Amino acid sequence: MAKRSLNNMRVVATGASSGIGYALVSRLLLSGANVLATARREERLEQLAKENEGAPGTLSILPGDLTSANHRAAIAAWCLEHWGAIDTLINNAGAGAIGPFADASSDRLRQVMEIDFFAPAELTRSCLPLLLGGNRPAILNIGSVLGHRAVPLKSEYCAAKFAMRGWSEAIRVELKRAGIDVLMVSPSTTRTEFFDSLLDTRTDSRSPSIGCMEPDAVARLAIASLVRSKRERILSLGGKLLVWSGRWFPSLTDAILTRSIAPKQSNDRG
Repeated sequence: MAKRSLNNMRVVATGASSGIGYALVSRLLLSGANVLATARREERLEQLAKENEGAPGTLSILPGDLTSANHRAAIAAWCLEHWGAIDTLINNAGAGAIGPFADASSDRLRQVMEIDFFAPAELTRSCLPLLLGGNRPAILNIGSVLGHRAVPLKSEYCAAKFAMRGWSEAIRVELKRAGIDVLMVSPSTTRTEFFDSLLDTRTDSRSPSIGCMEPDAVARLAIASLVRSKRERILSLGGKLLVWSGRWFPSLTDAILTRSIAPKQSNDRG
């Protein structure tokens, strides 16, 4: 299949105010794409626009909370008014939490699932009519290695990323005849502000991380997957090793992960 051209591509990118999303938008603009970037922090979106002045592509920003149905509707309405269709939807926005599941509230689980799974799924639903009119339309979901193999102390985040992966596999088949590609890339831990904005954490908790990627490296590989229509890709060697070990040596992997948890978390509480 011929490569997908980024020039003049109409792209909606969520979670664009920092990290992977910020890098994705910058790279897309340099390639001549027309991007609608959305995130909650308007000042960071304005900074993104300022840093990319003069890029071949065009950038529009629409600040708002992706968990809001009104904001999701506003995104679709903007695209209909200004573009008439969407070529690529990038579901990147996400949040996490660290700490034992037993010590967490039900609110923590619901918040993570709302941001990391329900919001992108419902945004996709809103954008499907516009994607149907797009040029070689695609949905690019930014997942995680932890959507392939879970680790302790990130149970809610793992659950959301497993849900994202399962949903992606289902709609990939459902949308195939409509000509919409559903692609997914799964980075390992990425050097972003993710850990500075956790919904909840326990100061005496630490969760195992396999390697660390730079946001621009993730963005580069994600865009390469979009261009080449790669259906699913784990982006790091460490991530692949974690997934393979969990698949072929599950008990050994469990034992290693158990030892990786801070000792205080493995003792009886009290």
